[in-house]
Amino acid sequence: MVWQEEKEELGKEITRLLYEKGLIKTWYRDNPDGWTLISGLWSPFYIQLRPLASYPELLRRVGYALGKIIKEECKAVNKVVGVAMTGIPIACTLHGDLPALWTRKIGARSLDEFKKNIRSYGEHTLVEGELENGDQIAVIDDLATKFDSKLVAIEQINYETKKRGLKVECNDVVVLLDREQGAADVARQYGISFHSLIPFRSKGVKWLKTSLSGIEYEVITEYLRDDEKYQDAEVQKELYGVVLKRV
Repeated sequence: MVWQEEKEELGKEITRLLYEKGLIKTWYRDNPDGWTLISGLWSPFYIQLRPLASYPELLRRVGYALGKIIKEECKAVNKVVGVAMTGIPIACTLHGDLPALWTRKIGARSLDEFKKNIRSYGEHTLVEGELENGDQIAVIDDLATKFDSKLVAIEQINYETKKRGLKVECNDVVVLLDREQGAADVARQYGISFHSLIPFRSKGVKWLKTSLSGIEYEVITEYLRDDEKYQDAEVQKELYGVVLKRV
């Protein structure tokens, strides 16, 4: 099987497992009220991958898939850095036994915040693990939305290696799931190669079609095309009513 075919099959399998384990949640199955996202938008679905390590078999499949992405698409990479927190267990289970490091959680949500507050971090290590001259690094994380946290992680690596007097390169970011909300465009602007197993908007929802009920699939697909309609309180109330009728 050629890599792109295997990647597609792994994406389908893992997407369905994420839904089965409740890491991809829907208003219909998990929470009739839906979710208000950090952006302030209401959503009929929610992706929460932090419990991933609680499912060791699933974590191993994710590690295998992302390890294969590195092997096939990031051939120069010899070490990985997991982004705190969920990127850490993924980085430690990658297929191919790549040496893993990880970033410390520092509270900076954007590159501007990091640059503004860098002096306050003092002598704290920003990346845990062993780095050497000439290392080619790939950043590993669970999902991508706007790419801000990935830029912060790369800046942590750059800052830490400069402090240690080392020269390394970090030109790749690999995530399990891309929400397809602009991360790829931002990565391109910074000259970063961005890789994902599950492009959720264009492929992930389709891969879930046989797992979702008809109403779940219809609503989530429409929401991803145009979320404005679903910010109306009356529409949200109607969706709540759909769950009550099911009960």
